Parts: sequence; C-alpha cells; structure tokens
Amino acid sequence: MAAAVAVGGWVAASFAAVPALIARRSLAFRTEAVLRACHELRGPLTAAQLGLELSIRTGEASLARLRAIDLELSRAALALDDLDRAPGRGRPESRWELVDVDELLVESVEAWCPVAAEQGVELQLAWPGACAELWAERVRLAQAVGNLISNAIEHGGGRVEVRSGMGERGLRIEVLDGGPGLPAPVAELARRPRAGRGRRGRGLAIASAIAEGLGGRLASAPAERGARLVLELPLRSPDEAAADGGS
Repeated sequence: MAAAVAVGGWVAASFAAVPALIARRSLAFRTEAVLRACHELRGPLTAAQLGLELSIRTGEASLARLRAIDLELSRAALALDDLDRAPGRGRPESRWELVDVDELLVESVEAWCPVAAEQGVELQLAWPGACAELWAERVRLAQAVGNLISNAIEHGGGRVEVRSGMGERGLRIEVLDGGPGLPAPVAELARRPRAGRGRRGRGLAIASAIAEGLGGRLASAPAERGARLVLELPLRSPDEAAADGGS
C-alpha cells in the first residue's frame, strides 16, 4: 500500500512538473528571440549609422552607399518582424526571389566598410568576374552574409575578404579573416548554448540557421591564417524552392 502511495505521489509530482517545464521552455524561446532581435538590430543599425555619418562627413552619398544602407535597414526591419511573431504561429512568410548574389555582396561589403575602418580592419570584396544568381530570400541571405562579415571584423581583424564562386554543392560565399581562427568547429559553435559560444557569439548560429533554411549549410574551410567560413547554397529552381517552402 505504501509503495502504491509513493508511486502515485511520484506520478502526480511528474504531471505537476510538466506545466512548469513548458513554461520554462517558452520563456527560453522568447528570451532567445529577444536576444537574437537585439543582435540583428544592433549590427545593421550600427552599419547604417556609420554609413550615414561617412556620407555627411565626406559630402558624398553615392547610390551604392544608399543601397547598402537600405539593405541593412531591411535587415533590422526583418528582425523586428521576427520578434513580433509569437511562438506557435508557424513559419514566417517567405519572400523568395531571384537574387543577384554579386550585387548583394557589393552592398553588404559597402555597408560594413565604415564599421571595418573604425576598427582598423581592411574589408575587401574579391570580385569573381562572373554574375551569379540564386533563388533565395534576399534579406535572409543578407542577414547571413552580414553576420559573417561582422564576426570577421570584430573577432578576426586584420584583413577581411569576401569571395563568391561555384563549388560542388552549388554557390559558395566565403568570408576570410586574419585573426586567430575559430576556437572550435563551426557546427559545434552554432549548436552551443549562448553562454558556451565564446568570442564568436550568436552570429554563427544565426548564419547557420539561415543557410539551412535556404537548403544549404555553413561550414569552415582550411586557411593559411585566421578563419575561413563558407556558405554553401544550392542553385534551386523556383519550383524546387517552392516545394521546400519558398514562394
């Protein structure tokens, strides 16, 4: 009898703990959403602000710089949209389109050049000489690229180079820096809880998740010095993208 009572008490306690566990997970989800939104707001807004300050200081507001600032502000707006989306509402609305990748990289590098200059970093785009187009979510892709560039500037330093080209898995976008390199494999860094990601922070986790959402992956590659991060993205047709959730 005593054993039955003990088992019954254990079962009751277990059921009582379920709502608390659900509440903790929901709180953790919302906390991570807020932290991600803060991260995705801080970077683009800083890049846009420094770009505007540079234009005012030099008296030059080129079309390239204005397009770059607009791209970063679009990233910030998307971060707010993501934050406004409550848990359980399903996947966000996709905005898939044919993206001129070289154009996007030009705008991303232009946007982050003032940030790089302020930190004494040389940021360059290695022009591939060929136009590459990709069916993807343009601003999401800009989020991934921007996070890799900002991470390289902040944690790599020296000379940061952005490249694009074709590989066995499709399109490759590479970001190389002259720093000490990654403290762990990129997949491990992206999976770790926030407190365990170390100096590379949340940016790699965000870029990795976006790459997976676009049907690709974020990986690291051998480099003579520093880190070399690679976005590998498949060249899918509109029908293939739609089948995976794009529209």
